[in-house]
Amino acid sequence: MVIRVSLDVKAMATSPTVAPERSSQVLSKPYPNYKVIVLNDDVNTFKHVAECLIKYIPGMTSDRAWSLTEQVHYEGQAIVWVGPQEQAELYHQQLNRAGLTMAPLEAA
Repeated sequence: MVIRVSLDVKAMATSPTVAPERSSQVLSKPYPNYKVIVLNDDVNTFKHVAECLIKYIPGMTSDRAWSLTEQVHYEGQAIVWVGPQEQAELYHQQLNRAGLTMAPLEAA
């Protein structure tokens, strides 16, 4: 026994294909900034902390370094730099290697 199946294919009406409009908005999400924080300790002198800040933090002035050093001493910590993660890691590592007591990096 042979069964024949007939498929009746109707011609589809041809109409132009309309693609959805693409959004011209570009959503950009900036990378987070990170805080480099120096902590107070009983090891480092004011002079050493200020000198390290001047040496390793770009654009750090002597006046600003001394002001931050006093903040570290009297308040227990100071944010000495805020910016992109890669640079924050570098400055954190340099200050740590110089003997300063550092808080872990944290997103700003």
